[in-house]
Amino acid sequence: MEEPVAAGADERDPLAELKGRLRSLRAQRRLSMITLSRRAGLGRTTVSLALNGDALPSEATVAALAETLGADAEPLLRLRDRVVSPRAGASRRAARGPVAERVPDPVAARGDREDFESWYRAYVERRYGQLSVIGLDLSRPERNCWPLDAAYLSLEFSTPAQALPPGVLEDGRAGGTATSVERAEQALAGRHRTLVRGLAGSGKTTLLHWLAVTTARRALPAELSHLADRVPFVLPLRSLVRRGELPAPREYLAATGCPRAGAQPPGWADQVLVEGRGLLLVDGLDEVPQAQRARTRQWLRDLLAAFPRAACLVTTRPSAVPEGWLADGGFAELTVRPMGSRDVAVFVTRWHAAAAADAADAAGEQERAQLVALGEELKDTVRSQRDLSLLTTTPLLCALVCALHRDRRGHLPHGRMELYEAALSMLLHRRDRERDIDAPEGLALTEHQSVQILQRLAYWLIRNGQTELDHDMAVGLIDDALPAMPHVAQQADAEGVLRYLLARSGLLRQPSAETIDFVHRTFQDYLGARAAIEARDLPLLVRHAHEDQWEDVVRMAVAHARPAERATLLRRLIARGDRVAKHRTRLHLLAMACLEHATELDPAVREEVERRAAALLPPRSTQAANTLAAAGPIILDLLPGPDGLEEDEAAAVVHVARQIGGDAALMVMKRFRASTSTRVLAALQESWDTFDAEDYAQVVLRHLTRPYLLRVRSAEQLAALRTLPTPASVTFDGDFRSSDIVGAVMQGRVDSLEIVSNSVLRDVEVLRHLPSVSHLFLRRCPEIMEFGGIRHLTELRHLTLELGLGRGGLRRLPEHDALTHLMLWEKTCVSLETLEGVGRWPNLATLNLCGPVDGLSLAVKLPKLNRLMLQTGADVSMLAQLPRRHRSGACI
Repeated sequence: MEEPVAAGADERDPLAELKGRLRSLRAQRRLSMITLSRRAGLGRTTVSLALNGDALPSEATVAALAETLGADAEPLLRLRDRVVSPRAGASRRAARGPVAERVPDPVAARGDREDFESWYRAYVERRYGQLSVIGLDLSRPERNCWPLDAAYLSLEFSTPAQALPPGVLEDGRAGGTATSVERAEQALAGRHRTLVRGLAGSGKTTLLHWLAVTTARRALPAELSHLADRVPFVLPLRSLVRRGELPAPREYLAATGCPRAGAQPPGWADQVLVEGRGLLLVDGLDEVPQAQRARTRQWLRDLLAAFPRAACLVTTRPSAVPEGWLADGGFAELTVRPMGSRDVAVFVTRWHAAAAADAADAAGEQERAQLVALGEELKDTVRSQRDLSLLTTTPLLCALVCALHRDRRGHLPHGRMELYEAALSMLLHRRDRERDIDAPEGLALTEHQSVQILQRLAYWLIRNGQTELDHDMAVGLIDDALPAMPHVAQQADAEGVLRYLLARSGLLRQPSAETIDFVHRTFQDYLGARAAIEARDLPLLVRHAHEDQWEDVVRMAVAHARPAERATLLRRLIARGDRVAKHRTRLHLLAMACLEHATELDPAVREEVERRAAALLPPRSTQAANTLAAAGPIILDLLPGPDGLEEDEAAAVVHVARQIGGDAALMVMKRFRASTSTRVLAALQESWDTFDAEDYAQVVLRHLTRPYLLRVRSAEQLAALRTLPTPASVTFDGDFRSSDIVGAVMQGRVDSLEIVSNSVLRDVEVLRHLPSVSHLFLRRCPEIMEFGGIRHLTELRHLTLELGLGRGGLRRLPEHDALTHLMLWEKTCVSLETLEGVGRWPNLATLNLCGPVDGLSLAVKLPKLNRLMLQTGADVSMLAQLPRRHRSGACI
């Protein structure tokens, strides 16, 4: 309904009237300027000027504000027309009227196209600027959406590279095709036509929406400059195919539900594509019914033949169309890779930041702070719990975990089985149903029917110790199940059911033409455990419980089992552990780990399990730690501390985690970073090599509460060291240049510096940048021949050398009044003819020799020397060089 023009409006200033109405609408909706600008997809300055400034807002700005404020745009646009010249206003009104009444004015038509295109860009930003999880039950459904800008994560793509000649090895394989791995922006750089393959929930649609939004606002990254100034058209095939014929360009907006489709200037979309300014984002080939996919391919071919300069990106699930399906149209193929642990951490951080941005408008800073805390907690939970880390490998499942964790206020760690159930329901049934995807593979299975077939496949893989099964075996297993499932058998044969599960379940994939496997091992274990309990295969579970690949199956079987079955399974586990010594530790620890999933259990059984675990935990020595580490990652879920542990127990727990490594072990290390124990601190410092250098630096080392020492052995550790507060002691082990060393530690005070096994340094001029060093160790650095840099160490007290000094001996070293302790290793002693020159350090109190050398009589003349130490490599006969009265002061 058209908003009436107020009485007397003709006499009023139309610009003032326009701005007054916009201010009134904002007040009625109670929107802040920040919220209004964000929801309208406009800059804050643009909104402020539109409501309060002297300038005339653009037609696109007025339309965007009207839509956001829930008002009819036409009366506001008519007011705007009255501000401009009568001729311009008339031409614009004509453009918005019926086609037959329009005046053929080329200048006005061009202006209309520019105005409409400006509005359309803003509309694309608003429409596709939100992300959501479809098919998820939350107590507050409004939380199922968050801003794309804050949450978008650039994922990795694998790109087929040049074919390799026969016999050439690439990643351990002979011949074939090499692949490169790049982030989305790099993988798409310079490509005009691309087919993107990815599993369910891998982020394909989000990528398209991100491209649409960043293209619409002209904010593409530099790598995608070839798409600059393009106009995006998002074409979801699941919606388009229901219309019958696939749309022509003039029908794109109407087919995708754009409310102002009828207002687009005649031929606008066609002209955009002809000029090479169009970007076609075609989503979901897999969601087109199989019988119509050939027609869809022809539609794409015809479209690109008519508009050869148009850029096009198409998405599909991997098994929906064969490789090279669009190759004749010049399409390159990319495949979305699973998210790594760092991607997951970044995603969780951005998801909670996006949710917090929305919450700050609605509930204030307290909710925002709680969301940030929940995000940090969830990152630790995902990293510490292996099944969760295996599950969160796609943006969809990662978002599901984030949303459920928020909805339950952080109680997700105690409800992992509930998480699997929610994920399965979303992947197998609700996601397609709520997006109105109706049987694209020609059949429809209920969630229960899909689960029954999938768990049959999963249990076969587990029983046979396989990670994948042959295509024919999969068909055979499904064929065996169909007689008991008549409603499924009426729709398709076993081949058709397998094709459906590959295309729609999100759980199966086809690594090659002849093999099938599960996308997520954790779902395979979950479904296989359920099948084992339904088959009453408790003896089989116990017999294989000591094997790595059965560990999670047993734990999930305990969760699936009824109380009596659960008690029987746990009793048999500990009884087998009592009988079989070589598997005792592993079986008793597995039984203890299973208690997490034993929601209802006979108290006597629980007590038996806990009593056996108490004999193993906590470890009290390195030997006990080694025994527990041999049990594998399962021990990480059971390690206690730091509260309640003695110093030796805490150090042993850290030792266990260090030997196992990985994200879950890193979370164990994190618990001990506030320890003040010298032994624990030493164990934490020594563990850097076991973990990812950057992760360990940020999670553990940055938070140590006491001065610490670090050994740097790799470029990754060097880069991580630059991000840390400078440790008190640093060892650079390897061929690091002076610039590497200075760049890593010059920002802080270094007390102790060791340079070892370095064959590239020829001098120690690096020391001029590190005057605070009081302990210097130069070991196995054969090329160092200039030592003048030592004179810059004004606080030097201890000097240790293990290198040849060459001609000149100790005289090559600079004089230094502060030096009090000198240690010369065997290599240095052998390179010296004599200790001549030792008098250059008049305050030397300790001389430690590890090899034979002449001139001890020169050393004893030092006025402050009170200790002479001869190590194993030194010759006892050297004592004969000393006057008799000094021999008793030597330490051997």
